Amino acid sequence: MRFARRSFTFAGTVGLLMLVPMFFLYDRIGTDYPPAITHPEFFYGFLTVTVAWQIAFLIIGTDPIRFRPLMPAAMVEKFFYIAAMATLYVQGRQTLAQFAVTGGDMIFGTLFVISYLKTASGAR
Repeated sequence: MRFARRSFTFAGTVGLLMLVPMFFLYDRIGTDYPPAITHPEFFYGFLTVTVAWQIAFLIIGTDPIRFRPLMPAAMVEKFFYIAAMATLYVQGRQTLAQFAVTGGDMIFGTLFVISYLKTASGAR
């Protein structure tokens, strides 16, 4: 249970530290990675949903056995995002540097799978 607790708490903390500043970087992102963002509702919608998931990771980390039923959804959050970004990369719609950012998601997704497997005995 300690592994799952640490994995989810670390993932949520890192995620919040990375994502919350983006709420204040809307114009900068458009300047650094043109073209400018033309649909702020998608940008802020992505951020708010993703921040909500970081909070869910922190909640799971408080009691991994109790919140184990949420772990598959946490895995979907990670692996579907990676699949979407891989698709964009293969289509030439993002750079390798942009795709490389998903490496952290792959690590956390893998930790979530391991956490799910390790907490199976405690869930019975």
